[in-house]
Formats: sequence, structure tokens, C-alpha cells
Amino acid sequence: MDVDPGLGPRRWGALGALALATFVLALDMTILNVALPSIAADLKADTGGQQWTVDAFLVVFASAMLPAGMLGDRFGRRLTLVTGLAVLLAGSVVGALADGPGLLIAGRAVMGLGAALVSPLTVAVLPALFGPAERAKAIAALTAAFTAGLPLGPLVGGWLLDRYWWGSVLLVNVPLVLVALAGCALLLPETRERGAPPVDVLGAACVAGALGALCHGLIEGPSLGWGAPLVLASWAAALPLLAVPAARERGRERPPLGLGLLRDPAFGGNALIGALISFILAGLIFVLPQYLQAVHGHDAFGTGLRLLPLLAGVLVAARGCQPLVRQFGPRGIVATGLALLSFAGIQGSTTEVGSGYGLTAIWLTVAGLGAGLALLPATEAALAALPSDRSGTGSGLLMTLRHVGGAICVAVLGSLLAQVYRDRLDTDGLPPAAAEASRESVVAAHAVAGNTGRTTLADSADWAFTHGMSVTLYVCSLTALGGALLAGLLLPQRRAVRSGVTTLATAEGDARE
Repeated sequence: MDVDPGLGPRRWGALGALALATFVLALDMTILNVALPSIAADLKADTGGQQWTVDAFLVVFASAMLPAGMLGDRFGRRLTLVTGLAVLLAGSVVGALADGPGLLIAGRAVMGLGAALVSPLTVAVLPALFGPAERAKAIAALTAAFTAGLPLGPLVGGWLLDRYWWGSVLLVNVPLVLVALAGCALLLPETRERGAPPVDVLGAACVAGALGALCHGLIEGPSLGWGAPLVLASWAAALPLLAVPAARERGRERPPLGLGLLRDPAFGGNALIGALISFILAGLIFVLPQYLQAVHGHDAFGTGLRLLPLLAGVLVAARGCQPLVRQFGPRGIVATGLALLSFAGIQGSTTEVGSGYGLTAIWLTVAGLGAGLALLPATEAALAALPSDRSGTGSGLLMTLRHVGGAICVAVLGSLLAQVYRDRLDTDGLPPAAAEASRESVVAAHAVAGNTGRTTLADSADWAFTHGMSVTLYVCSLTALGGALLAGLLLPQRRAVRSGVTTLATAEGDARE
């Protein structure tokens, strides 16, 4: 895919629209969490309904992303992206106006479908906008926009809930998506691969079904039990569903889903690193807000403010990453970023109940710096490794792996955190019903302590949760350390030339992406 020479300064406006779309996707992943108590009260949603209010977006998002990239290659990347924004807008309005949990969950699922159509295409259109010398800056801008949306979700959500009803956290999408939609429709050039293979409807449906079944099992596992029939059935269904598209792609000169792209170390290795980084970041963002809110008593807005050092670290990395890659090569910078993430996890694991915010701010900043240094060159290298006619399909595969990595993290580390918390919580002397309620969460334990007047229960809950958070962050640290070793062993230091475009810098410092 060649850069459109007629774009000129328009390409920066187009990048702004893409960054806004990326920001909205990240915002939607976290903003609804702070509204769950209000949703439970107004819509009479039980615990399962609240969980699926959040998970309906995530499951559909992860499941539909790979087919979305394929549609972009076939029918046009701008068309697919703009369609996705329109679907996201419609889902936001439906969800905000819902009068029951069922319609809200349906609206969130529609939002997930729209997000899946948008996410891979924001990356896939970059080669048509920017040449090799500028593409790293564009990727850094999109990464910073996504990273900003995650901690700002609770902050914006908390501010809105203080002033309006719970539906405002969904309606905030309307002006943002309209601006992004107009910018993408007016400023982006249309690109497609004219020789792209026909859409493999059966293969795409099987991939979406397999990822949906996998995510469903991971989400329901902590609450139902990992050996529950429904969980086992979900995982059992995922394997044959994945086998169908793999068999259909074997032997094809141009397989439609592009699973064979993972065999290229330049793409597959960097895609794996991206999934690991998503796993680690999801773990940090999953446990820390609970610690700040439940243990230290901060509200949603204050919690969002205290997560901003993570964004600061990413922004510093975005500004300094490209010169470092030119000087030392991508492999070393990716490994260094993961090592910093490992160090941040170790520092976070030393947190105690009485630890001040200063320690948290320091290790969050280091985590943001490490994530930016690792993720930016890995994304750039993976994109550069794609043949020009597979940018949509490859970007969909890349983003699918990342979001599946995040979903796996929340399920696995959430289960680990809950197990450590239950094992360490002291409920001696409590009635059985109160003891069982206290084991559900640290928030529930504080409520029981308030009702019974047992301050020792609240202290025990804080200690047990903090210990569980420490264990979880330690696992994130080990994962990052393993990722650093994998990066040093698997990632190529010198990048190839694809479609006449020289890729990322070599260690000598004179190559380009």
C-alpha cells in the first residue's frame, strides 16, 4: 500500500480522527464500571446482569475483530471503519436509553461489534497516510490515545455520575464518535486490496465463535468454577471451531483469514509480545483501581486521577522511543521496555495497606514507560512485516491477539486475586451468611463490617486484598520478565523490505521502518 501523495497536511487531521476513535474504544472499556451500582438500582440488574453489561462489549469486541480486518481488505478500509463508528454510535444510544438489563446488554454487544470494526482498521490505514519516516509517530499517537482512554474512563464516568444519570456514561460517546466519524469520512483515503480473496463467511464465523466461547469460559470460570460444565463446554467448543478455519486455510495461496501470517517471526513474534503487554497492563489496571477505591476509599474520579502516571510514562516513551530504536534496534528496546514492566510489577508487589500514594505513582510511571517502549516498536515492526495487501487482515489478527490477552489476564488474575483474598480473610466468629458475603469481595467485607461493627473484619479484608494484589502484580512481573527473554530470543533485529518499503531501524541506526 503506497502513501497517497495528494493528502498533504490532511493526513494529520485524519490521524487526529483515528486517535479520537481509538480513545473512544479505550474509554468504553472502563467507563461503565463506575456506573454499575446505579445500573443495579435503576434497572434491577443482578450480579450476573451487571457482569454481562461489561463483558458483552468485551466478548463481541474480541470475537469479531479478525473478520473485521478481512472485511476492510475486501470492501474498503475507510468504509469498514466508518461503518463501525456508526454501529458504535447506535449501540451507545440504545444502551443509554435501555429500560432493563437485557436491552442494555444488547446495546453493549452492538457497541462491541462497532468497536471490532474500528480497532484493526485504525492501524491498517496508516501505511496509506504516512511514509516509513513518520509512521512510528503515528503509531505512538494511537497508542497514547488508547492508553489515555483507559484511566480516563473511571475519571470521566465518575464526573458524569456526580451530575447526571447512569446513561450519560454511554451518551458521552455521541459527540466524540460523530467528530471521529466525520473526520474519517472526509479525510481518510479509501484503500482496499483489489485481489483480496473472497470473504470466508464460514471461517470468519468459526473464528468469532471460537473466540467468543473462549472468552465466555474465561469470564464465567471464576464465578462458576473452572470445572463447571458450562465453562468446560465453552472451551471444548472453541477447539473444533478453531480447527475449521485452520483446515480451510491450509494449502491456499492467499488464505482469507491470514492465520499463516503468525509463522513469520517478524509479525508473529511481535504480535505475541503485544499480547503479553496487554496481559500485563490489563492486570495492573484490573487490581489497582480496586485497591485505591476499596482499601483507601477514593472515589471513581480520584481513582482516575491517580492512574494518570501510567499515561505520563507512555507519553514520555512515545516521544523518546523512535530515536532509541534507530540507535539500538527494535529488539533491544522491546526487551528493555518489558524489563521495566517487570521492575514496576516487583515494586508494585511490595505495596502494603498503609503504603502512601508516592510508591504507587512511581511504579505506575515506570510501568507506563516500559509499556510504551515495548509496545510502540513491536506494533510498528508487526505492521511493517505485513505485505501491503494484507494490512487489514494482519491488523485484525494483531489486535485480536492483544484483546484476547487482556481478557485472559482479567479472568486468570481475577481468579487468583479472589482465591488469595478468600484464603487470607479472617471471618472467625461471623455468622455463616455474613462470612460468605465477606468472602465475595473487599467491598462486601467492608459493608458487613459496617453493619456488624466489626472493624477487625475491615482491617482483615484490606490486608487480604492487598496481599492478593501483591501476588497478582508479582505474576505480572514474572510474565514481563519472560516476555523480555522471548523478545531477545525471537524478535529479529534487522527488518526486511516489504513492498518496496524499508522497515524498522537496524542496530546501526540508519534504517527506517
